[in-house]
Amino acid sequence: MKQNFKISLQQYGMAVLLGTMLLGISNGTMAKSPANPNKVLRYAFPVAETGFDPAAVQDLYSAHVLYSIFDTLYTYDYLASPAKLIPNAAAALPEVSADGLTYTIRLKKGIYFSPDPVFKGKPRELTAADYAYSFKRLLDPQLHSPSSWLFEGRIAGMDSAIQQANKTGKFNYDQPIAGLQTPDRYTLAIRLTEANHNFPMLLAHQPTGAVAREVIEHYRDKAGFVMGHPIGTGPYLLSRWTPASRIILKANPDYRGFVWDFKASNPDDQKIVQQMQGKKMPQIGVVDIQVIEEAQSGWLSFQKDGLDLLTLTGDLPAQALKDGKLKPEFEQKGIQLSRISDPSIDYLYWNMQNPVVGGLSKEKIALRRAMAMAHSPEKDIQILMKGDARRLQFPIPYGVAGHDPDYKGSVPYSVKAANLLLDRYHYKIGADGWRSLPNGKPLVIEFMPSSNSARSMQMAELLKKDLASIKVNMVSKPVPFAEGLKAEKQCKTMFKGSAWIADYPDGDNFMQLFYGKNVNATNNSCFKLPEYDRLYEQSLKLSNGPERDQLYRQMARLLEFYSPVQMISSRYRNVLAQPRVIGYKKHPILPAEWMYIDIEERKKK
Repeated sequence: MKQNFKISLQQYGMAVLLGTMLLGISNGTMAKSPANPNKVLRYAFPVAETGFDPAAVQDLYSAHVLYSIFDTLYTYDYLASPAKLIPNAAAALPEVSADGLTYTIRLKKGIYFSPDPVFKGKPRELTAADYAYSFKRLLDPQLHSPSSWLFEGRIAGMDSAIQQANKTGKFNYDQPIAGLQTPDRYTLAIRLTEANHNFPMLLAHQPTGAVAREVIEHYRDKAGFVMGHPIGTGPYLLSRWTPASRIILKANPDYRGFVWDFKASNPDDQKIVQQMQGKKMPQIGVVDIQVIEEAQSGWLSFQKDGLDLLTLTGDLPAQALKDGKLKPEFEQKGIQLSRISDPSIDYLYWNMQNPVVGGLSKEKIALRRAMAMAHSPEKDIQILMKGDARRLQFPIPYGVAGHDPDYKGSVPYSVKAANLLLDRYHYKIGADGWRSLPNGKPLVIEFMPSSNSARSMQMAELLKKDLASIKVNMVSKPVPFAEGLKAEKQCKTMFKGSAWIADYPDGDNFMQLFYGKNVNATNNSCFKLPEYDRLYEQSLKLSNGPERDQLYRQMARLLEFYSPVQMISSRYRNVLAQPRVIGYKKHPILPAEWMYIDIEERKKK
């Protein structure tokens, strides 16, 4: 079934692409984009994408494509540090009412969707109604969007519409919503239920990109085709998609473009300003993305000039870098390095709904805590990440508003103490050498590696060895990346590793990972604790500062006490660029940078 689906999806996508191209020619449209089709950027994903419907996907790699095709109202300055919000499809930053509840946003005029047969040969302008529709899709109960948390409970009058949809089985997109108004074609007025200082940042996150209602309604009955037929207003179009293998983006000929005019926050960025200042963007005509799951294969391809940009993963930082700097042999070849401390967390979690490891009883807490005490995050950093990460004990990473640099975790690494804890709560060691549950039934921990990569398998082996030191039997059950994401959302995992990179540069984006209402969305541990939820909701009313920081510390202690999660590390992100790449710098929030950079044309051999 799955294989046939992929084949039909590719065939359909190519047919639609051809129709779109012919439509554009027959309309006599003139190319607006300055992109050069001979400038090709070759890129690699370390894991497969899941699809290209802004309401349906959540992974980082699909987000690269979403950001390229769909326009959000806001985005981030390419060079500003700390990250700075700037208008994108919006004409300016939002006008905010005195009570902090109403946001009025004016759209730029003359932004058009890329041609599609659904538009019947007529130009289709982006309007405020498109954003209202796109935001409603995130909250449609039938879609089960993993990004519903962005707006859930926040827009006035939306809860009653959702309740009605749950009763009828269908969301009424034409029903007036008090908190989501479009007084005219280019104005969007959003009324919140409570003040939220981070709300404009949510409007820069990829799932809030605008889709056209008629496109969604035309293709939604063709199973899966919305995922493979993204029609947006952004700088690129999906030209080809072979799922889990190849993605080719081509510059949108009708994209409005912009002039590169960013300022250097860091003196090291002055060279980028000199290279790029005044250029009409985008310059790159084609982005050719391959899925290369094995880090070593990507590294070999880059060294043979088969890739222009490569994110160093697995063992690669140790091969290319020394003390965080590019090794001389690569520097002499003109290879460029962009290195940042990622606004990200790596963590292990236990599914709190699982009958073996879940629950809030003392013996279940003891089991999770003992497993955490038997596992050394420092060993993970040295062995799995080759030292290219920083130990993280707080749920908010370095460089993100709300991070506490002085926080010390209360759960130590101690195999001896872990064994004593399990003994105390009657996890007895049987004749086979493994512990059983307090009720005498076998205790087997099922770990789900994030992918089938060598690094994931190595992590599973390390964990198996660590748990064996406390006589806990662990087995690995690897699944493809997309299936693992689905299992998380359905609370069907037991024990798993996960990572989260900032959607927006604020601690709220990380503390919401353990909020009870985000189960089946971003809360992979399926953790529900009224006290944590109360503190989290209280934190939403506060801006960054000492009062909110104190709440975050209390929430972090609750996570340690109940142990649904073990914080591991925050990674460095190292991206190598070939000498021909111009103006590249890894951005801490934006998933893709190819619309802000340039590349020399490859010489024909």
